[in-house]
Amino acid sequence: MKLRLTALTVGLLLASNTFMTLAWYGHLKFENQPVWKVIAVSWGIALFEYCFQVPANRLGYQVLSAAQLKVIQEVITLSVFVVFAWLYLKEAPKLNTLIGFGFIGLGAFFIFK
Repeated sequence: MKLRLTALTVGLLLASNTFMTLAWYGHLKFENQPVWKVIAVSWGIALFEYCFQVPANRLGYQVLSAAQLKVIQEVITLSVFVVFAWLYLKEAPKLNTLIGFGFIGLGAFFIFK
């Protein structure tokens, strides 16, 4: 049961962060659009983020601590962002970025120990 809820939580957080990253950074390719338009579209996308985020935290909190949930969230956020930046924004991750994210991953390891 714990493994199943944890896996479901991770899946929901992955979906949530995909929408969040799109809402926060997707508009960067639409420089010619007025800010009010990209804000409106971003808010619409963020609604879907919350539709996954809230259930993820409610389910996850049954088997994980709040600190563990937050760490999972941050690791997923960074992972989704690296892929998004690479594929959508055409910004390949640099070595210093990967090292920095590695240190964050090390911190996540200690939260679970």
